[in-house]
Amino acid sequence: MVSSSRFAGSGLATLALAALAVGLAAACSDSPALRAPEAAPVRVSAAVEKAVPVEIRAIGNVEPITSVSVKPQVEGIIASVHFEEGREVAPGDLLFTIDPRPFEAALRQAEAALAQDAAQAKFEAAQAGRFQKLLAEGVASKEQYEQARSGADARLAAVKADQAAVEKARLELGYCEIRSPLRGRTGGLAVHAGDAVKAHETLLVVINQIAPIYVGFAVPEQELAQIRARMADGPVSVLARARGDAPDDGEPVPGVLSFVDNAVDRTTGTIRLKATFANADARLWPGEFVNAVVRIAEQPHAIVVPAQAVQQGQQGPFVFVVEGGAAVVRAVTVGSSQGGESVIRSGVRAGDAVVIDGQLRLAPGAKVRVLEGVATGAAGTKDGA
Repeated sequence: MVSSSRFAGSGLATLALAALAVGLAAACSDSPALRAPEAAPVRVSAAVEKAVPVEIRAIGNVEPITSVSVKPQVEGIIASVHFEEGREVAPGDLLFTIDPRPFEAALRQAEAALAQDAAQAKFEAAQAGRFQKLLAEGVASKEQYEQARSGADARLAAVKADQAAVEKARLELGYCEIRSPLRGRTGGLAVHAGDAVKAHETLLVVINQIAPIYVGFAVPEQELAQIRARMADGPVSVLARARGDAPDDGEPVPGVLSFVDNAVDRTTGTIRLKATFANADARLWPGEFVNAVVRIAEQPHAIVVPAQAVQQGQQGPFVFVVEGGAAVVRAVTVGSSQGGESVIRSGVRAGDAVVIDGQLRLAPGAKVRVLEGVATGAAGTKDGA
């Protein structure tokens, strides 16, 4: 009896272990680890062949071609201001008036002195003429004639001095009206009506020429040779965009390279350049920083891919290319990048489908599922998303 019970218990245990093994085997057959991996969803774009410009990029600073610090030519009191600060002014526009009354009085005084000396000069010239006749008749001495002649000449010199004094007084009266010497935009007012000003010292306002305008920037000295060679062929195009502008904020402002400095700055190894911009719409503002682009040439037949396709690895830049529904790693040599596109010098051919989104899920040889909505450029498994 004891022996048969022991055998019965042993048989039940064996059956339980077998059932457990079958259950585990079934469970393992349904494990995700044993199922085939799913294809990674990606977006791709075709590498294209096209002509791209060869450009030199730099950070520039907008500079007025002319900047005038307006100061008075005479001393006095500001009687009135004829413009609003920050407004556009044209050549000859009246800006300030200095109280003219002291200068009007000085002019009248100079004119009176001129009239007095002119009358006296006329009398003494007549006297000299009479003594000349008397000398010829033997009635007057030569000494008397020479004395009369000398007096007439001295009075004539006094008249000329009075005329100069009148011109000076009239000029100083004209300086009471201060006018704009150029077309430009005024800055903040430094004086107001009632303020006393000193000749050649007191700053009244600064006027900056806005149109046309300069953009100054520096480029490495290694670029100087190709810039000069390009200038020899004709005007060199320069584009400028405010650093805060987004790429979709409109076209950059076009200009022309107009100045190359006569020496390389040895402390920085750069050469200073300036470009002139018409700036009719005042998009460029004095003092602001801009991104400047010098157009040197055009590179034909360049292979271009979206910039986001280029990844950085330990061995350098690379891209994922979709071939036969799988991701293939291609090491690439990248040229210039601009406008969201990168020029690929080697590693990619025109028409290759490069991955532009979903690279984090990829490994070499991984299966991919190309999402619709972007040109694929090469065969791959497609799935709408």
